[in-house]
Amino acid sequence: MDLLYEAATVHRLHHDPNTVQVSTLLSIKTGGCPEDCGYCPQAARYHTNIEGNDLMGVPQVKAQALRAKAAGSSRVCMGAAWRNVKDGPEFEQVLEMVRTINKLDMEVCCTLGMLTENQAKRLAEAGLYAYNHNLDTSEDYYKDVISTRAFEDRLETIDNVRKSNVTVCSGGIIGMGEALEDRAGMLVALASLNPQPESVPINALVAVEGTPMADMEPIPIWQMIRMVATTRIVMPQTQVRLSAGRTEMSREGQAMCFFAGANSIFAGDKLLTTPNPDVNEDMDMFKLLGLTPQKPFTKISQPKTVEASESAYQPLGEKPRWTRPGHTITRNEAAKKKGNLAN
Repeated sequence: MDLLYEAATVHRLHHDPNTVQVSTLLSIKTGGCPEDCGYCPQAARYHTNIEGNDLMGVPQVKAQALRAKAAGSSRVCMGAAWRNVKDGPEFEQVLEMVRTINKLDMEVCCTLGMLTENQAKRLAEAGLYAYNHNLDTSEDYYKDVISTRAFEDRLETIDNVRKSNVTVCSGGIIGMGEALEDRAGMLVALASLNPQPESVPINALVAVEGTPMADMEPIPIWQMIRMVATTRIVMPQTQVRLSAGRTEMSREGQAMCFFAGANSIFAGDKLLTTPNPDVNEDMDMFKLLGLTPQKPFTKISQPKTVEASESAYQPLGEKPRWTRPGHTITRNEAAKKKGNLAN
């Protein structure tokens, strides 16, 4: 309860607690990926019955974007099952998709794998708003999940994106067999980026038959709530996205995540290849909770440097944070009691 109180307090210092950013995730090229990410059904080496497709055409993507906008989304995130972006006709086609969606007055995000500095700048020139490149887990646990790409490769791509004017979206997945220390390590890595990511998706593993993680048990909702709350505290100005795994969460569980600091979701019945709640269900939930979809290009409290983000706590100083009958805890005392993030 102390964690929820702390997270909700930090959330309200930096965000409108009743506004949630809504994105639609669109798989523009599905399956056939050469990577071996243990959680991913799009890896060519796994037998997951995923129906692959070549790169979508621009008109088809535009039609999907218009449907997403009509349903309340402010952002379209296009994902391609590539290890890295290759210059050529397909990349030119993606650039045209970005230009097309941008003209619809919608934010455009891409997740296309590893990216060079020049490719990031070209995407920026086309009007890209955000680039997603998840760290997935801690650096220590990373090699147990993926062997075809190094943790440092992911950091390099994020650095290339930062050299353009495109915002960074980077998060990870819990429920892959990692220890609590690994969840903490992932958050430390994300929070240590300068500046911190503008958006951090927190995903619960969706176990898919045919992948190495097919037999993983779904994580309890309380672990998801704890992860969202901790993310909010260590990255107070970032938008925290409640991402994969929502089909297994009750409305009450999702409401607790919103209370703890989540202020972004993916809408639509599919996240690339895994199920997601129907958009009408989400809008009903928003109405029930008094939540409003965020308008596109809304200027939120932007993440600064790590040093500036840490200073967000200073106005609270040594004022009592929690009180109980006959007992008061100051901020420093509470920090000592809480220990590290893994606890």
